[in-house]
Amino acid sequence: MGSRRLCTFYGGARECLGHVPFSVVPNANEDNPSALSQVQRRAVSELLRVSPVADDLARRFQEAGFSLALVGGSVRDALLGRLGNDLDFTTDARPDDVLKIVRPWADAVWEVGIAFGTVGAQKDARVDDVQQSFQIEITTYRSEAYDRTSRKPEVSYGDSIEEDLVRRDFTVNAMAVALPEKEFIDPYGGLDDLSARALRTPGTPEESFSDDPLRMMRAARFAAQLDFEVAPEVVAAMTDMAERIEIVSAERVRDELNKLILSAYPRKGLTLLVDTGLADHVLPELPALRLERDEHHRHKDVYDHTLIVLEQAMELEEDGPDLTLRLAALLHDIGKPRTRRFEKDGRVSFHHHEVVGAKMTKKRMTALKYSNDLVKDVSRLVELHLRFHGYGTGEWTDSAVRRYVRDAGPLLDRLHKLTRSDCTTRNKRKATTLSRAYDGLEERIAELQEQEQLDAIRPDLDGNQIMEILGIGPGPAIGQAYKFLLELRLENGPMEHDAAVTALKEWWAEQG
Repeated sequence: MGSRRLCTFYGGARECLGHVPFSVVPNANEDNPSALSQVQRRAVSELLRVSPVADDLARRFQEAGFSLALVGGSVRDALLGRLGNDLDFTTDARPDDVLKIVRPWADAVWEVGIAFGTVGAQKDARVDDVQQSFQIEITTYRSEAYDRTSRKPEVSYGDSIEEDLVRRDFTVNAMAVALPEKEFIDPYGGLDDLSARALRTPGTPEESFSDDPLRMMRAARFAAQLDFEVAPEVVAAMTDMAERIEIVSAERVRDELNKLILSAYPRKGLTLLVDTGLADHVLPELPALRLERDEHHRHKDVYDHTLIVLEQAMELEEDGPDLTLRLAALLHDIGKPRTRRFEKDGRVSFHHHEVVGAKMTKKRMTALKYSNDLVKDVSRLVELHLRFHGYGTGEWTDSAVRRYVRDAGPLLDRLHKLTRSDCTTRNKRKATTLSRAYDGLEERIAELQEQEQLDAIRPDLDGNQIMEILGIGPGPAIGQAYKFLLELRLENGPMEHDAAVTALKEWWAEQG
């Protein structure tokens, strides 16, 4: 690969900085030139890595008479030193022309987003002697806007990359690298904002959020993902325009919420949603946790407690972000506002808030179009999150352990983590006592697991044996007998075959 000059544009002037593989044209950051050069080095390194794929594709567009540029999140991540194999491009070619260029080159092509000007592709390539798969999206220069009643954006195509960049959500996502010449394009100060860790919009935030109200949630999501600060004028627009989010489909809202919750700093994004009023429209159960304290401060701030539980649950994750666990942590106490009671002795109670919260969780997640399985799992964890405390501090009986494991089923590991995370007391002695108590429960589970295969608890007799012993055919009585034997198994553990037969016959005699 030939050497090209790395250049910086200061207004209309070009000042060359030396010989490096790419020509990069960022806005100047005169206050911190060393930081700028570090950013440039990271970008060069990242772009070098994907160059075999990006350059090859760019040459094909060039030969067809079109322009191509790496754009948006891909450029931002290259500057942050975290560019992955998901690459976003923009072009002046219309979608049909993009398809003609990409089909002979890509290993797979999909047209799911073609109505919005986007063509998707997969390209497998050998990079640094390693076979890699690149997921690529190529979008025609465009502008899009919502009308006041539509959930879908109206798409119109543009003719210049600057016109395309100004429609993007934030300046840090409004940068591009023109290919194959590798010229850095930053008309709205994205590099400066990236250096300042700030989220601003290329145009006015009011115009940006009017075009696509989901960008308000993206502000919270990027704040949570990147640990950036949202500019005051952007926060003000989010607050003033929060109700506009209601025209966006539940699926798009859900997807942004998931990305926020799975981020490195979800508290930051969730706090922004609550403070601006956006949460009132997309997840009203969360701001509802901001209960006013009683005058004697006898109960915790449930909202802050919830965010701490979420962060503590994250610390217990073992295989990366766990959406099921994080949603359960976020929603575990949403039943408290509806169940709060001020007792005669001055205490505040939330009796059965876990049951009420499980129903509320199911309703909210269903409204946000979550999958049935995820709704079921998160609701179940919310319902079970107090089960451990229901046994008090006494010794766990074998029967109690079996029922705990049976009720949790495949969610047992997540229930362990949620229960441990739910301890946010500042009283170190109390926290230590609770932790030791749960250590004891896990030890008891491990002991019985080894003896009895707790995760597959079944009665000592199956349905066919029940029918043969009782001399009856299929019917409701078999289900009742099975339930009786299961309860017996949970209470007493495994039984010998003859003992189980005797117990079944005695039960059947009592049924008349």
